[in-house]
Amino acid sequence: MNPEVFITCALTGSGDTAHKSPHVPITPGEIAKDALEAADAGAAIVHIHVRDPETGQPSREMALYEEVVERIRECNTELILNLTGGMGGDLWFDLGDGIRLSPMSDFVAPLERVRHIIELGSDIGTLDCGSLNFGEMVYATTPNMLREELRAYRERSVRPEIEVFELGHIEIAKLLIGENLFDAPPLFQLCLGVVHGAPATPDVMKAMRDSLPPGSIWAGFGVGPMQIPMVAQAVLLGGHTRVGLEDNLYLERGVLATNAGLVEKAVGLIETLGSRVLDAVETREFLGLKRSAAAPVGNAP
Repeated sequence: MNPEVFITCALTGSGDTAHKSPHVPITPGEIAKDALEAADAGAAIVHIHVRDPETGQPSREMALYEEVVERIRECNTELILNLTGGMGGDLWFDLGDGIRLSPMSDFVAPLERVRHIIELGSDIGTLDCGSLNFGEMVYATTPNMLREELRAYRERSVRPEIEVFELGHIEIAKLLIGENLFDAPPLFQLCLGVVHGAPATPDVMKAMRDSLPPGSIWAGFGVGPMQIPMVAQAVLLGGHTRVGLEDNLYLERGVLATNAGLVEKAVGLIETLGSRVLDAVETREFLGLKRSAAAPVGNAP
């Protein structure tokens, strides 16, 4: 069991959830507000996507990320920011007489996928370490694309969070680790319960944990009703965890959640198991992250 656990809160994601709950944050102001409330509830890290404020649809707009980051940093200089690097790899297909890409596709070059992470100096940037079917959409990436992103992360001292949705993704990560593209120890996020990915079960989480390179730092989560059970499972297996409205809209059956409410529930469960929840300052030290550029240094006012 892990005696000291950090919590990530995934605030809004890119899924079709904005119309399903009034608590899903959409505007930069709402996303930043939820980030600060999640931090107050016990989250050390916030995982950030942005959405078009008018439509609620996922966006890659730099100005939206910039506003979210500025609003958070005005109030909290220690909270660890984990901006998504997973947008821009979506392939949709129109089927008919021939197969062609649908206009719904959003597929851009690797460095464009992580431009906001690099330019805004995110503490952590996600790295979706392999392709996967999400229903009828294919998220596509290749080892060479990942190499480009990793080099850009290293140049700007961004810590990669290796998101893995099945065992093959861990094998791709091992390949890249063997090429010295990661600083040790690598940081993994085990993403369970996504349609057509690894299921959210204790056996699967253990199998994925057992496949990680020795010495890895890892966290894990489940989607939907398996979110809270996988909090307990991750802690029992020696890992850290993630909750939030990106992955689950409900606090309990029939009760819509808030991001802060999900963090509070995770904190209570972790403490009931006998572990301690690390705050953002402790998690920065544990992960070897630099202090935020906006954070005061030493005895500076």
